[in-house]
Amino acid sequence: MAGVVDAHHHVWRLDWPGHQWPDASLPAIHRDFALADLRADSRGVDLAATVLVQSQPTDADTDRLCAIAAAEPLVGALVGWVDLAAADAPRRIAQLAAAPKLRGLRPMLQSIADTDWILQPALDDAIAAMVAHGLRFDALVQPRHLSALHRLAHRWPDLPIVIDHAAKPSAAAGGLDPWRDEIAALAACDTVWCKLSGLRTEQPPGEPAAALAPYVAHLVACFGERLMWGSDWPVLHLSGDDYGSWFQAARTLAALDPAGERSLFADSARRFYGLALP
Repeated sequence: MAGVVDAHHHVWRLDWPGHQWPDASLPAIHRDFALADLRADSRGVDLAATVLVQSQPTDADTDRLCAIAAAEPLVGALVGWVDLAAADAPRRIAQLAAAPKLRGLRPMLQSIADTDWILQPALDDAIAAMVAHGLRFDALVQPRHLSALHRLAHRWPDLPIVIDHAAKPSAAAGGLDPWRDEIAALAACDTVWCKLSGLRTEQPPGEPAAALAPYVAHLVACFGERLMWGSDWPVLHLSGDDYGSWFQAARTLAALDPAGERSLFADSARRFYGLALP
């Protein structure tokens, strides 16, 4: 299909100051990945735009990504990072909101031990600043966070939220519950969207993408036009899969008509991130 929007990918260089992940324990992705590599790996998929997402919890990384996005026509939107608990978070958020392509922030909740961290009142000023500046919230979460995310969505009804990687269900164990019910409850909030991304790396090594069928079917049924496809490149390489194979597998698993495919692979991300595309 033409005009695909990849709603989730990364770039990094190991020599960037403050680089933390990936490290040498993950040899498949422990090297530099640039936009030129993305173009090469996605050959055969007609990319119209991408959403570049932070991978390091540092201001310096977000500033570097802002510069990359500003100079790269393929990048339609950028999701950065801010320490929402910092006293100057509202000032930093206002500064970043002025960057031409910055559309959202991602506090990397999966790495925070406190499952309810995002609900603490100390973060209210930062979240209010996100709302005031029209930014989106990328929720990098695990199933343990879904209840807290549901409360966040109701507490901040003007904050658009997208669940990264469908909250990383326990596909390696074949677990659907309670993830299935909690995803359905979140999908009932019309400000909550979801990314069909990152699922291949939640499977056991060597398991085919077809085993994800019950997860994908549930996401399609729950989110409909609020579900967007992302490659999660280059983290995708941890699964042994490649860009084109995951794209085709997602098309097969979603089993949508042409209008549904257009929504999943382009229009949903365009609407959520406010991409100005032809």
